[in-house]
Amino acid sequence: MALRPLLRSLFSLNNPTTIHRFLNLKNFSSHSQQIISDPPSQHLVNDLSRILSDYRKPQNDIESALTPFASHLSTNLVEQVLKRCKNLGFSAQRFFIWAQKIPGFQHSKESHHILVDILGSSREFPFLWDFITEMNRTGSCEISQEIFWIVFRAYSRANLPGDAIRAFNKMVDFGIRPRVDELDQLLYAMCKKKHVKHAQEFFDQVKGEGLSPSVKTYSILIRGWADIGDSECAQKLFDEMLERGFTVDLLAWNSILDALCKGGRVDEAYEQFRGMKSRGFEPDAYSYSIFIHAFCEANNLHSAFKVLDTMKRNNLIPNVYTYNAVIKRLCKNGSVEEAYELLNEMIERGAKPDTWSYNTILAFHCDRNEVNLALKLISRMDRDACKLDRHTFNLVLKMLIRIGRFDRVEKVWNSMEERGFHPTVSTYAVMIHGLCKKRKKHDDAYRYFEMMIDEGVPPYAVTCEMLRNKLVGLGFAEQADILAEKMERSSSVTIQEAATLMRGNRAHLRFRPEEEEEEYSDDNDD
Repeated sequence: MALRPLLRSLFSLNNPTTIHRFLNLKNFSSHSQQIISDPPSQHLVNDLSRILSDYRKPQNDIESALTPFASHLSTNLVEQVLKRCKNLGFSAQRFFIWAQKIPGFQHSKESHHILVDILGSSREFPFLWDFITEMNRTGSCEISQEIFWIVFRAYSRANLPGDAIRAFNKMVDFGIRPRVDELDQLLYAMCKKKHVKHAQEFFDQVKGEGLSPSVKTYSILIRGWADIGDSECAQKLFDEMLERGFTVDLLAWNSILDALCKGGRVDEAYEQFRGMKSRGFEPDAYSYSIFIHAFCEANNLHSAFKVLDTMKRNNLIPNVYTYNAVIKRLCKNGSVEEAYELLNEMIERGAKPDTWSYNTILAFHCDRNEVNLALKLISRMDRDACKLDRHTFNLVLKMLIRIGRFDRVEKVWNSMEERGFHPTVSTYAVMIHGLCKKRKKHDDAYRYFEMMIDEGVPPYAVTCEMLRNKLVGLGFAEQADILAEKMERSSSVTIQEAATLMRGNRAHLRFRPEEEEEEYSDDNDD
C-alpha cells in the first residue's frame, strides 16, 4: 500500500467523498464537537488507546473500530489519547485524520503539536513534513517557532543532526526568520543527544552571519562539551566568551564548573569557583551540587558531605537529584543507615524524596532478601505520600518469589490495585518468569499469563517461550495450546500474533527485541 500518497490525500480538506468512503463514517449528528472543558473519562482514553494499539497496521480497519466513539469526541479527549499513544505513529496519525473529518470537530493547537512530536519520535519524517506543509496550506494551525523546536528534538533523537540543521534553515520557507532563541533550541537539542561537534560547527558558521549568540548560547555548548567529557573545548568556549566581552552570568559559571568536574579537573573547577566569588557572583545550590556529584562519582563521600555541610551553613537546599546521588553512593558502599538519615534530612529541609530516592534503598534491601525492611519501606512510602512505581513493585515481587514467600507475593499483588497501580508487561514478566523458575508453580505462572491476556497486555516474546517450554517440559502441552487459542481470540492484534510463539513457532512472529528487554532487565528494576 502506498501509505504516504494515501495519507497526504486524506489530510486534504477538499476531498470529502474520498474521506467518508475511507473512514466509513456514519451520519453523525451535527451538534458541536468543540472543546469540552471537563476532563475526558479515563475509560474512554483507555478504550481509544487500546484501539490504536490493536489496529496499528495499514490493513487494519481502524476507522470502523473508531466510529462508535465519534459522539464522545472532544479536543481534550483527542489530546489525551495522542499523548498516551506517542509510540504509535501511524495509528496516531490515522486517528488524528479520522477525528479531523468528523462534522463540527476542530483540532486544538496542542493536538497539532503532539502529532508533530509523535511523527518525529516515530521517525516518520516524510509524513511529518507533509503534515506541516498541509497545516501551512490550510491554515489549520499556525506554523510557529515552537513546531520547529519539536522538529529539532526529533531529528536529534534520531541521530540525524544534519537534518536538524537543515530544518533550521528551512524555517524561512514557512515565513519564519530564525532568531537566537531558535539557535539555542537547535544547539540544546543536538547537545542533549551528544551531537556536540555538529552543534559547535554550526555555531561557528552562523555566529558571523547575522545571528549574534548570547551568553545562554555559549552556556549550552559548554554544557554539551561537559556532558561528553571534553573540558578543554568547554574551557576554550568560556575563554572566547570572556574575550568577546560578554557579561558572564551564573549559568555560564556553573556550566564551566560542570565541564571541569566531569573532565576530572576538580581542582581547577575549585579555582574557577573561587574566581567567580571574587568577581561578585554568589554560588547557588546548583554550583555546590556539581562538586557533590563529582565527589560521589569518585567515591569520595567525605568531601561530598563537607559540601553538604557548607550548603547548610549558607542556607542552600540541594535538589532531590543531588540528594539521590549521595543516597545511591551510600547504598553502593553498604551504608544504608546513613542513607536513611539523609532521607530524613531531605524531608526536614523540604526537599521531598521522590520514588527514585526510596527505590534506591529498596533495591539494597531486596538484593539482600531483607523482606521485613523492604515491606516496611513500602509502608513508609505510603505514609510519605510517595507514589510506588513499576520498579518498586518489580523489585519486591522479584525478591519475594526468589525466596519463596508466595503468601507475601499475593498480598503485594493485591495491594497494587488499592494503590491505583495497574500492572504493566514488565510486572507480569517478573511474576511469570519468577514462577516458572520455581518447582510446582507452573499453575500460578499460567494464571498470571492468562490474567495478562485478559487485561489486553501483549506479552514479551521471551515470556511466551519461557511459559510454553515450562508447560511442555512438564507434559502439559495442551495447556499451552489452550492459551494460544485464547490469545488468538484477543482483540489485540499483537496478542494474536504472539499466539504463534505459544504454539512453538517463532518464524512468523515479528517482535522487536528491544520490546522484550526494555522494562524487564535487572538493571532497570534495580
